[in-house]
Amino acid sequence: MKIKNNKILVTCALPYSNGPIHLGHMLEQIQADIWVRYKRMVGNNVYFICSDDSHGTAIMLKSKKINILPKKMINKIKIRHKLDFSKFNITHNYYDITNNKNNKKMSKIVYLNLKENGFIKIKKIFQLYDKNKKMFLPDRFIKGLCPICKSKDQYGDNCEICGSTYNAINLIKPKSILSNSEPIIRKSNHIFFDLPYFKNLLKKWIKKIKLQKIIYNKIYNWLKIGLKKWDISRDKPYFGFKIPGFKNKYFYVWLDAPISYISTFYKFCKIKININFKKLFKPDSKLKFYNFIGKDIIYFHGLFWPAILEGINFKKPNNIFVHGYLTIDKYKMSKSRGTFIKANDWLKFLDSDSLRYYYASKLSININDININLYDFMKKINSNIVNKIINLASRNSKFINNYFKNKLSKVIEDKKLYKKFVNESYKISKLFNLRKFNHVINKIIDLTDIANNYIDNKSPWKLSIIKNKNLLHNISSMGINLFKILVTFLKPIIPELIIKIEKFLNISLTWNSIYYPLLNHKIKNFKKLYYRINVNQINKIISFYKK
Repeated sequence: MKIKNNKILVTCALPYSNGPIHLGHMLEQIQADIWVRYKRMVGNNVYFICSDDSHGTAIMLKSKKINILPKKMINKIKIRHKLDFSKFNITHNYYDITNNKNNKKMSKIVYLNLKENGFIKIKKIFQLYDKNKKMFLPDRFIKGLCPICKSKDQYGDNCEICGSTYNAINLIKPKSILSNSEPIIRKSNHIFFDLPYFKNLLKKWIKKIKLQKIIYNKIYNWLKIGLKKWDISRDKPYFGFKIPGFKNKYFYVWLDAPISYISTFYKFCKIKININFKKLFKPDSKLKFYNFIGKDIIYFHGLFWPAILEGINFKKPNNIFVHGYLTIDKYKMSKSRGTFIKANDWLKFLDSDSLRYYYASKLSININDININLYDFMKKINSNIVNKIINLASRNSKFINNYFKNKLSKVIEDKKLYKKFVNESYKISKLFNLRKFNHVINKIIDLTDIANNYIDNKSPWKLSIIKNKNLLHNISSMGINLFKILVTFLKPIIPELIIKIEKFLNISLTWNSIYYPLLNHKIKNFKKLYYRINVNQINKIISFYKK
């Protein structure tokens, strides 16, 4: 396989700094990390960055409630977020926070460039105001009926059901989340980004990049309906960056949050002195730039974000990869239902690789919701990883360990079968590239069944070590070589288990190693690599969240 050496920048949506990392966050991070690990395995230079989204009224109010300064609160949360991601082996090159001097400077530069280029407008607007709390209400502190599809309990900026964005004053029957009162309407001067100017550019952009079909249709439909100028300012009280030239105006969190993609990468480039940030973010740069996001923020990443980058003459994303929500037993995560599972709590009962594998078995290029059923999860992990994949190594290694001083044979017993496994690497590589991880898993399990059937048919346990020594050696070595190919395919998905397997095989698994069998190679004694998940573990995690 030809090794590529592309430069690739990968980002995930930013976790908000007002709570713990949960399994919903982990879905996106694991999806991106699997793709990043695969891309690195085949020789690409991948920069994987992320940040905590640390601005907004929600953070201001929470810090006030727990009597701590916002900066102190968000910095503590960032440390916990980084630790949670590391425990699930998420391989960020750099992890930052939006509330820092670097992002403040970058946000100011972006704004002033947009202003200089004529894309900033100022006008009076009507806003919802909470008389009881004496403040203008941010979009996330208003709920009502969506003015487009009439869905209940939608926020003041966009509908999670139909994906539409709108002005909060258009909500039907709005209510303040802070006081449960009906807000009144007041006037205020606000700063707007001239999004409609970029309509034709955005039409060309979505045609050029290879969006998921359903995402293309959704964005195209928004463009067809027409775009409105985007309000990028918020009134005090607010926790965020002040807008240059205004005393009491702050950047809306959705302006400085995506800017953190480039400010974080800029900071990383400064640390790695051989990376030229300016060159990589020129419009004609060969850098490949990808955003992994959930389906609730398509509007921001599919319209606002590329328009801003165009407005400042920066490189736009080569694609946005969208996934669905996470559900547990087909319900959204909910504390009251006992289905809001924190990443750190998951690890009290189960390992990280099991979740990574389970997510991979369900992730595809569609935006359907990903559902976790913990009993189905247990059956899949035990059946696929323990009974099939690890069992292939276990049943063959005992012959190598016991009779052949841990050394594999000098020949491939079935060259045709080995070639079949090697040839499947091209199909699996294509599936990894397309993020069709569920098909990757299906292919691997199909091949594992073939490998185990090969061993069943050859029945090495029936062979005499005296009369059939060479054949026994060749068959069991063949089983180990097929196992080696299978776990190489799995390396981006289950990294902790792979470390143990590499120690057992006495080799570092690379994508190119697929093409070279282990001949006359010494392995280590087989030790238990992975333990079955038992029903008590599942019952304990369910009880933990329902108590």
